[in-house]
Amino acid sequence: MSGRIDDMATALVDARTELKQIPPLRESHGLDTVEDAYAVQDAANKIWLGQGRRLVGRKIGLTSPAVQAQMGIDQPDYGMLWADYFFTDGEVVDTGRFMQPKAELEVAFVMDRGFDDPEAPMAELIRRVAYAVPALEVVDTAIRDWDIKLVDTVADNASGGGFLLGLGARRLTDLDLRLCGGILSCNGRVVSHGLGVDCMGSPLNATLWLARRMAQLGQPLAEGDIVMSGAFGPMVPVGPGEAYLAEISGFSPIQVNFDDGGAGA
Repeated sequence: MSGRIDDMATALVDARTELKQIPPLRESHGLDTVEDAYAVQDAANKIWLGQGRRLVGRKIGLTSPAVQAQMGIDQPDYGMLWADYFFTDGEVVDTGRFMQPKAELEVAFVMDRGFDDPEAPMAELIRRVAYAVPALEVVDTAIRDWDIKLVDTVADNASGGGFLLGLGARRLTDLDLRLCGGILSCNGRVVSHGLGVDCMGSPLNATLWLARRMAQLGQPLAEGDIVMSGAFGPMVPVGPGEAYLAEISGFSPIQVNFDDGGAGA
């Protein structure tokens, strides 16, 4: 089994490195369980770390109850955030660094202290979060034409690509994360919108799930870690020449331009 896991991990790393899409792993390698999919993700992470990449946090996917029901699951999934795909408000993001990029509007949290108790309550998470910031995730997949099922996306870093953080940090006591609304516009046209409640009832609910899960796995969130908590609304394709404005109530807006030759992070 380990050889098969390593083969899939290598295929994903090569695809990401060479920016060449590959067939779904469920078809090419018979990947059929979530447990094996996470094993593939872990194996790929070890390759990346061995090549010098640096982890800066985690991302949560599949936070929408409707999407969970569609995929026949009852919980979200998770992936890694890498320093070399970290962007900030106002940057020009080079779409050439991705294969099939799409954007999601989110809230991100930065940890003030680590979280290593798999049974800790919400109050403990709130005490350990330093602040929240508006964020935009650039999701991407090595799987050809976004032909993904749950095992494919889990293995491929939960379809993680890059992420962009806004500059207007806010303390949790200053926000209503459940009822805050978000609007994502492209070239002046609204393309996605939603509420915090659309993310597992609250972005904090999703983050608590992740924090407990990482603690259970012996990979707890640490001081300074960034957590992308999940989308407010549907993801939308992005391409060169597009300018995005992300607005979430309670936060400063984020502006980002996409180009095919701009400066990445």
